[in-house]
Amino acid sequence: AGQDREDPDARQTRRRSVPNPAPLPHPVPPKGQPMCGIIAARVSDDATPYLLDGLERLEYRGYDSAGIAVRTATGSTETIRSVSRVGDLRTLVAARSGDALTGVGIGHTRWATHGAVREANAHPHADCSRRISIVHNGIIENADRLRDMLTAQGHRFRSEVDSEVIAHLVERALAVDPDLMLAVQIATAQLEGSWAIVVLDARDGRMVVAADRSPLVVARSARGDFVASDIGAIAEWCETFVALRDGDVVELGEAWTWSSNGITVPVPFPTPSPFAATALDLGDHPDHMAKEISEQADVVSTILDRIARRTADGSMWVGLGLPAFERLAIVACGTSLNAGQVIATALRGIGGVPTDIVVASEADQAVLGPDTLVVAISQSGETADVLRALDRFEDRHPVLALTNNMHSSLARRADAVLDCHAGPEIGVAATKTFTAQVVVGVAAVISALVASGRIEVARAHALVDELLDLPARIEHATQVSADRMPLLVSSVKEATGFLFLGRGAGLPYAAEGALKLKELSYRWAEAYPAGELKHGPLALVDEGTPVVVVDHGEPKIQSAIAEVRARGGFVITIGGEGSDIPALGSRGTGGLAWGAMAAPWGPLEAVVPLQMLARELALQLGCDVDKPRNLAKSVTVE
Repeated sequence: AGQDREDPDARQTRRRSVPNPAPLPHPVPPKGQPMCGIIAARVSDDATPYLLDGLERLEYRGYDSAGIAVRTATGSTETIRSVSRVGDLRTLVAARSGDALTGVGIGHTRWATHGAVREANAHPHADCSRRISIVHNGIIENADRLRDMLTAQGHRFRSEVDSEVIAHLVERALAVDPDLMLAVQIATAQLEGSWAIVVLDARDGRMVVAADRSPLVVARSARGDFVASDIGAIAEWCETFVALRDGDVVELGEAWTWSSNGITVPVPFPTPSPFAATALDLGDHPDHMAKEISEQADVVSTILDRIARRTADGSMWVGLGLPAFERLAIVACGTSLNAGQVIATALRGIGGVPTDIVVASEADQAVLGPDTLVVAISQSGETADVLRALDRFEDRHPVLALTNNMHSSLARRADAVLDCHAGPEIGVAATKTFTAQVVVGVAAVISALVASGRIEVARAHALVDELLDLPARIEHATQVSADRMPLLVSSVKEATGFLFLGRGAGLPYAAEGALKLKELSYRWAEAYPAGELKHGPLALVDEGTPVVVVDHGEPKIQSAIAEVRARGGFVITIGGEGSDIPALGSRGTGGLAWGAMAAPWGPLEAVVPLQMLARELALQLGCDVDKPRNLAKSVTVE
């Protein structure tokens, strides 16, 4: 940005990360829209193509409504909003007439948690005079108090959402001092909660951004300056970026002015963009979920190329600089929680280390013993339940973060970070990020066990060899499942509910399969240990009830299958040769303790047919597999 820069690592002293990382891109108040996408541009030509393209790449973060505000050549702002998808917004923009638009504009795509999905609640929002336009991601916890104060002072509100108070706070500050950056600093000082904000002044085209506990990046290229919630939205135009840290306020202009907690600082040194824009293209795939399922073998192969050697000799763990631990606690939600279950199962099975599984939203009930290492897992690194869980632990335990975003809130606050190296994942329902979390997490615990002397190096090498076989096993599962899934799903698509069964190391995969089916098809699905079937869930089985069984060789699971078939249930087995979906290839014993049934982390390749089952069912029911209803990619509310 034409100024001296400081290394961002100088501003964080606690975090250590794995060598050669590949970085990427609160209490619920009465009203708000926290899981949203922000885009902004300062370019020499019309800003709208950049804003619309960026919003399409960010639509996975929210798709209840979308809007842009662009400064006109006459010094006003034209705002266009839609309560449909970004494609509809693009049509509205193409049909507009009026003053020519400039290269300065902001955009937003919303996922509503509170406040009706209607145009008045869509972003951007404006102040009373429509001079100031803002877009916001996050939660303003004291919005009601601020709204009451501003209303009493004569400000007029047009929406129900918390974000609009920001525009009026900036307006009020500008009435005292005309400096926009100072006005934004004054406004944000009055906010409680979390925010990523872009503020546009129509009068002079100035643009100021601010962030606190919500992700935002800024970037400069030959095309101009860009702002986004996710580097993937602007990767096509920018080779480097800078992630805002909590308390940063930045003005974008000929030179950037950077303030951190009210103090002017040098502009941080930019980070190379972690992926090419082409990574976001569908290619020959019909949807992003299909593409991301197909990428899993390559993702695992790439991860293992990076870390296999350092896993086997323990250096991966040593490089993290974490203290010794006697117990491990997984803290996560949703798919990440299922991945954590797999990691914990592997740690218990290989090293006999006790583990705790903490549902992050229930962390206030958790009691962790001494010498416990907390492993916090979040794809985005912005999951509010996980971050608040760490607040409740109050730094009593060291924290290892496993995330797909090395510049996230979770990464910044952890004592050490593991990058799950999944690359951009656009489909809202996690697929390759689950697989990546499992592989990186399992490799980390193997490395920890070697480094602590709990297992011998020879056994660690054998375990790593088993990991190195995963890409081929996943590729086999992908091919087998693709051939059989459409016809199989057509037999069960009228079912209103599904059961998923597993035993031992297979149980987390059954849970992940049930979660995927619920997310995508909107059908009821529950996962149970197979042995629990006779203790209640068997009452749900009737003629034709689909029961999906992850059969990785546990002998006792056959009795559960027999019980289901005796009641007329429609059993779908995912297992080895002779199964309905023979996705689990044969395995040699390898001289290791798990024998011929499964690796200590269970049948990871089984997740592929489970993902394909959920996707195929959703497609046959006419559902949007990339953007399932009521869900968003980054869950930043509790």
